[in-house]
Amino acid sequence: MAYGIATEERAHRAPTALRAPVEARTWRELGYLLLNLPMGITGFVWTVTMLSLGAGLLITFIGLPVLVVALGGCRAIGFAERARARALLRLPIEEPGPVRTKGRGFFPWVGAQLGSGVNWRHAVYCLLHFPWGVFTFSVAVTLFTSGWGLLTYPLWHWAAPVYIGQQGVQAYGDGGHRGWWLHTPLDLTLSVVAGALLVLALPWLVRGMAYVDRMLVAGLLGPSPLDTRVTELESDRGVVVDTAAADLRRIERDLHDGAQARLVALAMDLGMAKEKLLEDPAVGAAMVEEAHGEVKIALQELRDLARGIHPAILTDRGLGPALSAVAARCVVPVAVTVELPGRPVPAIEGIAYFTVSELLQNVSKHSGASRAGVDVWRVGDRLMVCVFDNGRGGASGGAGGVGAGPGGVGLAGPGLVGSGLAGLAERLDSVDGVLVVDSPAGGPTRVTAELPWRV
Repeated sequence: MAYGIATEERAHRAPTALRAPVEARTWRELGYLLLNLPMGITGFVWTVTMLSLGAGLLITFIGLPVLVVALGGCRAIGFAERARARALLRLPIEEPGPVRTKGRGFFPWVGAQLGSGVNWRHAVYCLLHFPWGVFTFSVAVTLFTSGWGLLTYPLWHWAAPVYIGQQGVQAYGDGGHRGWWLHTPLDLTLSVVAGALLVLALPWLVRGMAYVDRMLVAGLLGPSPLDTRVTELESDRGVVVDTAAADLRRIERDLHDGAQARLVALAMDLGMAKEKLLEDPAVGAAMVEEAHGEVKIALQELRDLARGIHPAILTDRGLGPALSAVAARCVVPVAVTVELPGRPVPAIEGIAYFTVSELLQNVSKHSGASRAGVDVWRVGDRLMVCVFDNGRGGASGGAGGVGAGPGGVGLAGPGLVGSGLAGLAERLDSVDGVLVVDSPAGGPTRVTAELPWRV
């Protein structure tokens, strides 16, 4: 294993220009360009033939189903093209969603197929890809054969006098006795130099043409921005529903196990105290005093529960005082800086508040920090919230900015594993927000939340 790693490191010490002709990426993209011609011919012939046939038969009932079949074939070709792009171009493209049909029956389905922008974009791709495929195939084959042919010409130039009866490959001439045949040592040297230049230039030309193919596939065969947005909204709606259901279950559990149980016990104690007041007033008074303490505890639990749902200070005074109140309950000193020109909508304000609250709770329990801070400001149409500490760190930023790791503000403590930071990210994502974690080992840790500013 060590030998393999050392060999790879030595190979990568070569300049990029010298590595490019033999890299796997070059050969994959070259293969993609060579396949452009047969795929382009297939798509072009199918599209032109079927669309022409369908358009010609529109005067009859058969024309509409033929057009639907034509578009279906274009989508099948698009499916193959996306698979080819993923395999050879390493293009991470998603499949477009199914055509949404309004109503039931044959005619609504036909109307939806013919009105689908995704279907017609596939047809446009099939039409445009044919001339582009001819061009890329021709250029790729010409450059590849010329470059490698000239580079290796000294190895096979003997074949010219043996098989075609002339001194060497003819560089130019009139077909007769006048011309330039590559056969002298100087000719062989020049051919090697010209071939080497073409071979070195080939990967960059191939990558340029492959980049155009990536744009064609992504722009015409991928999901439309509207479909992507609808999918995101559907996912966000599911997250919001699940979050709301989880919050309701938490509130019900807290009421049942906390305030409700305490009030039931309080009612029983007051009943017993009522009976004792007649028999032994002193004992009854003591029981009433104890019940009075239970009432205070129940009221505090209800206040804490109400604060967990939506704190009154946030509604009355805004984000700055509410975050200062949260910071005051943290076990480490927290500096709060809020610089906002106004107040966003309550939903955004509430998400920012609970994000800071949960992150500071994690700082208190798991970070080992001696100080922390909260900064809130506005940049353009975005609300920025940053929570940082000088704790152990180690919460690594993963895909989408959501990190995991021991210590610091992240997926560190038992209360946040699997649902803490991931839950915050989902809550932010439901309103087009972003959560980013920066937490190197040893600290410091910085978690930044970005929310839309809505008024």
